[in-house]
Amino acid sequence: MKKSHTAMTTLKHYLQFTDLTADEYTYLFERAALIKKKFKAYEKHHPLVDRTLAMIFEKASTRTRVSFEAGMYQLGGSVVHLTTGDSQLGRAEPIEDSAKVISRMTDLVMIRTYEQAKIERFAANSRVPVINGLTNEYHPCQILADIFTFIEHRGSIQGKTVAWVGDGNNMANTWLQAASLLGFKVHVSTPRGYEVDEKLAAGAGGISADSYQFFSNPLEACRGADLVTTDVWTSMGYEAENEERRVAFADWCVDAEMMAAAQPDALFMHCLPAHRGEEVEADVIDGPQSVVWDEAENRMHVQKALMEYLLLGRIA
Repeated sequence: MKKSHTAMTTLKHYLQFTDLTADEYTYLFERAALIKKKFKAYEKHHPLVDRTLAMIFEKASTRTRVSFEAGMYQLGGSVVHLTTGDSQLGRAEPIEDSAKVISRMTDLVMIRTYEQAKIERFAANSRVPVINGLTNEYHPCQILADIFTFIEHRGSIQGKTVAWVGDGNNMANTWLQAASLLGFKVHVSTPRGYEVDEKLAAGAGGISADSYQFFSNPLEACRGADLVTTDVWTSMGYEAENEERRVAFADWCVDAEMMAAAQPDALFMHCLPAHRGEEVEADVIDGPQSVVWDEAENRMHVQKALMEYLLLGRIA
C-alpha cells in the first residue's frame, strides 16, 4: 500500500509545549511508538532523505545532540552542527540575519540556548520549522519524551498525577503546560525562593488553574502520585548559585520515603545528568521504579516523530 502524507500548509515551530494541540500529541505519541518499533527491528525508515537539520548549540549538550543527530540520520537526512564558538552566532551578526541565512540552506533548525527570546527571534525570521532543544524557560522535547515513556509503561497519562520535586525551572514550567493541555495534574514542591513563575509557565497558551497544585512539603507533593520526577538543583547558567542552592534544596532530595508515599506502581524519572545524593538518592534512580534510561532513549524516538511531522505533516 502506498504511503501518503499531508504536508504542512503553514510553517509550524515547536518552541514550547503549547505550540501543538492535544490531538497532535496523540498522533505524535502513536507515531513515535511506530518509529521506535521499526528502530528496534532494524527496519529502515527514511522519510527525510535529502533533508538537512541544523543544530545550534549555545548550551553544552549530550542527550540533545546525540538524540537529534542520530535521529535525523536514522530518518535518512543529514545534520549540520553549529556552536556559537564556530559560527557568527557568537559574534556580532544579528540573530535575525543568521536565521534568514541558515533557513535558506537547511530544512529544519534545532536550537539549544539560554533566553527563550532568542529562539523566538530566530523562528520569526526562519523559513523552516524551528525546534526548542532547551531554553532557560522551557524544555518541550524532554517533556514530550517523559510523557511518551509514561504511556509506554503505564498507559494514558490523562487523569494521573505527576509530582515535581525541586527547582521551579524550565522543566517545571513545561510540565504545567503539558498538564493543562493533556488533562493530568502536577503537584509542585520547590524551596522558598525557587517557586514556579506561573505567568512564565503559562507562556502563550495559558494553563488551567485546576491542573496543578503547590506544596511546601515535598513528601506531601509525592503522596498518591503516579510519577515522581526531578532535575538537578543548579541548571546551566546558574552555577554561581550552586552552594546557595545546595543549602536551600537539602530537603528536596527524592528518596525512598517520597517514593513510598506515591502510588505503589509509581515511576521515577529524571532528565539527566543526575547527581546521586543531591536531587535523588542512588537507590531511587537505580531502583526498580526508575525508568530514566528508557526516558533518555525516548528523546530520540519522539524527536524523530516531531521532525517528521513538522516537515511532512501526518503520514497515513
